[in-house]
Amino acid sequence: MTATPLLEARGIRKRFGAVEALRGASFSVNAGEVVALMGDNGAGKSTLVKTICGVHAPDEGEILFRGRSIAGLTPSQIHGLGIETVYQDLALAPDLDTAANLFLGREELARGVLGRLGVLAKRRMADRTREVLAELKVNIKDPAAPVATLSGGQQQSVAVARAVTWADQLVLMDEPTAALGVPQTRAVLDLIRQVRDSGRGVVLISHSLPDVMAVSDRIEVLRLGRRVARLVTRDTNEQQVVAAMTGAFTSEDAA
Repeated sequence: MTATPLLEARGIRKRFGAVEALRGASFSVNAGEVVALMGDNGAGKSTLVKTICGVHAPDEGEILFRGRSIAGLTPSQIHGLGIETVYQDLALAPDLDTAANLFLGREELARGVLGRLGVLAKRRMADRTREVLAELKVNIKDPAAPVATLSGGQQQSVAVARAVTWADQLVLMDEPTAALGVPQTRAVLDLIRQVRDSGRGVVLISHSLPDVMAVSDRIEVLRLGRRVARLVTRDTNEQQVVAAMTGAFTSEDAA
C-alpha cells in the first residue's frame, strides 16, 4: 500500500430528509489495487460511490483524490480526473446504439472539413467499439441496434466497457456482474485484474463473495452507513466477511 491512497473518503455523512444513509463512512483505495466494498442492502455502498463520483454532495466529511479534496465536484469534473463509474442502473441511453453509448459525451468528429461542421466519425467509433467488445468477449449480434433491445447481460457489458475505456486512474463498479452469465462474468473479472495490473485502482461493489474473493486485494465492509471492517483478502475467509456484514465481527483497523 502506498503512503497516500489514490482515493480516500473520510467520515462521510449523507442525509436524504430524515434518512441518514451514510453515518461517517470512510473508505480508501490505492493505485494498482482492487478493493471490494461490501455490506448488506441499505449499508450505504451505492450512496458512498455516488458521493465519491459527484452524483451526491456529502453533507460532512472529506473526499481526497491523490491527496487533494474533490468533495463537491460535478460528475463531469470527476470524469476529467480519470475516474469512471459503472452504476447499478447502468446509466445507458436506451435509444442509442452500442457505439453511441460507449462514446456518449466523448463523441469523435470526422477529420477535416466535415469535422469542423460537426459530422461524427461514426465508423471510427464503431470500429473501436468492436475492439473493446472483443476484448471483453461480449457477443452483440447487432451493435447498431438500440441498447434497449439488448439482453440485460449485454447492457451490463456495454456499461462496463464504457467505464474501462475512459478511466485512466480509477474505476468504480457497482454490481458489474449481477446480470451476466458465467463466461461474461469471467471476462469482467479478468478485465478487473487487467485494469489493476495497469496501475489503475478499482472499487468493486458486489454481493458475490466468490467474485470478491477471486479478484480483490482488500475488502472494506460497510454496515448501517459506517465502515466496520478492513480486511486483506488473502488473509480472510468468507465467514469473516459475512460476520462483518451482520455485525458479529469488526476490525480494529476499521476507523
